[in-house]
Amino acid sequence: MKTLFIAISSFFLLVPSNGPKKCCLTVKLTNIQNQKGVIELSLYKDPIRFPKVGQTYRMVRIKPDGNELIYHFVNLDAAPYAVCTYHDENNNKVCDKNMIGIPTEAYAFSNNFRPKWSAPDFEDCSLMVDKDKTVSIKMVY
Repeated sequence: MKTLFIAISSFFLLVPSNGPKKCCLTVKLTNIQNQKGVIELSLYKDPIRFPKVGQTYRMVRIKPDGNELIYHFVNLDAAPYAVCTYHDENNNKVCDKNMIGIPTEAYAFSNNFRPKWSAPDFEDCSLMVDKDKTVSIKMVY
């Protein structure tokens, strides 16, 4: 009986999983110029929600400690994603802007996309995550 249990257990360990593959997206932020407040990293999966505040797929706020920050978004389904980030220096949970709508706090988007007159589209910033991937994004001040 013990031998039968070991044989059955071994069979299930050797059978490949048919579940969807999970991935990790590592985001490396560079050009952080001070340690005030927090950095908000937002991950978007739905193009319709990008880059709307409060409609992220995942979001994290991290206290900066140096001029670079690395964060791992883990357990992601294989899909296109886009990253939007800003340095909330005054910790008010808003990316502050001037009178004409230009951010006064540092910000960045995946693909290092730099918008000209309005927020970018999901397609401008999206990247396919179908395996573990690392992206480097430079903050704009």
